[in-house]
Amino acid sequence: MEINVIHNIDCISGLKLLPDNSVDCCVTSPPYYALRDYGTDGQIGLETTPEFYVEKLTEVFIQVYRVLKPEGTLWLNIGDSYAGSNKGKGCKLNSNKYLQPTASNVGNVINTCNLAGYKPKDLIGIPFMLAFALRSAGWYLRQDIIWAKPNPMPESVTDRCTKSHEYIFLLSKSRKYYFDAKSIEEIANYDGRFKATRKASKKYSAGDYNLQEKQTMQIREQNRWRSNAEGDFIRNKRDVWFVPTKPLKEEHFAAFPEALIKDCILAGCPENGIVLDCFMGSGTTAIAARKLYRNYIGFELNQKYCKIAENRLKNELGMFL
Repeated sequence: MEINVIHNIDCISGLKLLPDNSVDCCVTSPPYYALRDYGTDGQIGLETTPEFYVEKLTEVFIQVYRVLKPEGTLWLNIGDSYAGSNKGKGCKLNSNKYLQPTASNVGNVINTCNLAGYKPKDLIGIPFMLAFALRSAGWYLRQDIIWAKPNPMPESVTDRCTKSHEYIFLLSKSRKYYFDAKSIEEIANYDGRFKATRKASKKYSAGDYNLQEKQTMQIREQNRWRSNAEGDFIRNKRDVWFVPTKPLKEEHFAAFPEALIKDCILAGCPENGIVLDCFMGSGTTAIAARKLYRNYIGFELNQKYCKIAENRLKNELGMFL
């Protein structure tokens, strides 16, 4: 299959065209459960139950598992959904389900109600339902990364806090896998810690103080605190990522920001490797991959979004496309 192309095809069919062990990593964000109707036959996200939705996605990621190299990783961005409260107007999904617009977005936004096993207003728990299903399917569930949004969409609810985070799950095909931690190191300011250490040491004897200084030097020697070329302290990237959402002028409401997935690609895929996105949407994964000197393979069921993604690639990459 041709690389650096977004293929207008459903992800299962596209994945079946890829050979085993051919992709370095997968960075993707599937349609969230019962939040939008994209108006495309065969779309994932409008299943009648959360369990069926998780089952469908598990089928997709079993194929992703097959096409990944043994050292490959999956970076999976997934949000949660609430069981509806049977209030407000909505369009009918089937005989006993209604899709209700929420105040948190625009367009064909939906919500569910009358779900068996879920009370009205229940948080369904989709992210971990999916993560545990993938773990049972053979994936190594390595980490839950929190995408903390400094600028979340405001909500009118008065009986809970405004939701301002989503999950990115890091899953691997094997126990040992490619992970370039150095490429995503972050600057750390330890001045406050040093000051606190010295302040606390005043109540100890000189011997205790010297012991503290010695322990600090030992930690430095063990490379836990490292310096970059500019002399800044650096540390391993932490698992809470503060990345603001970024609206697109194009008509795709669920695009994740390029800054969010940059580190997924840097850590998960070597240069000139292949990044797979089986739910390409507006093309953010493709754009980020090419900017970072990686190749991509994308699948997108909705032809309209394929065109949006292609236009974005041309506009942002131009002659380097």
